[in-house]
Amino acid sequence: MVLDLVLIGLAITLEPLPLMAFVLVVASARGVWKGLVFILSWLACLTLVIAIVLVLTGGEPPPPRSPPSTAALAAKLFIGVSLVLYGEHRRRRRGGLRGRRPGSGPTGPEPSASASPSASLTSHMDHSTVWSAAGLAVLLQPWGLVAAGATTVVEADTSHFTTWLALVGFCVLATASLLAVELYVVFAPTAARARLLRLRAWLAGHQEQALVALCLLLGFWLVGRSLYQLTS
Repeated sequence: MVLDLVLIGLAITLEPLPLMAFVLVVASARGVWKGLVFILSWLACLTLVIAIVLVLTGGEPPPPRSPPSTAALAAKLFIGVSLVLYGEHRRRRRGGLRGRRPGSGPTGPEPSASASPSASLTSHMDHSTVWSAAGLAVLLQPWGLVAAGATTVVEADTSHFTTWLALVGFCVLATASLLAVELYVVFAPTAARARLLRLRAWLAGHQEQALVALCLLLGFWLVGRSLYQLTS
């Protein structure tokens, strides 16, 4: 369980889209407070999912090969297969886009950057409220990866203190990149804005590669683990 949670937590914290949006949040007016609310909302989602799973299981892992155990493994297998298929879809799509002529779409010129959702987000972020940041954290939560974490938490035995440490560690790890950016803005506010916006531009240029790698690696891991547990 611990290794699965570590890998899923790493995948969540390295997910490029939430990190790109968070950079815009903390680089905006009152960014430190908006970033803090974003992080709290992000953590609340993770905590709520874990709490629901623990309530349903009673804090005890279901017996091996019981219907609840088999259902959790089947759900993990489904999520793993979905991640692999999605990653392969994005990889093929990226290859197709690279084959096009620069500046042209399938039926003409591609839309300008100012028409993209990220550009719209940039232009409105300075005027947004802390509640908008909280809602953004919920919307951008990688729920597929969180669901994978939930199927792993089914195995948690809360009678052991180490289990609680693993669950807390999962939440912290899944939030580590956001915490690092927030602390950077707090302790180096002058340099942070320009550097973080450059980071966001770099992430935008490498988003597809990161997304494909994360989906394929974690997807194959979940498929292999769940198949092994189902057949052993």
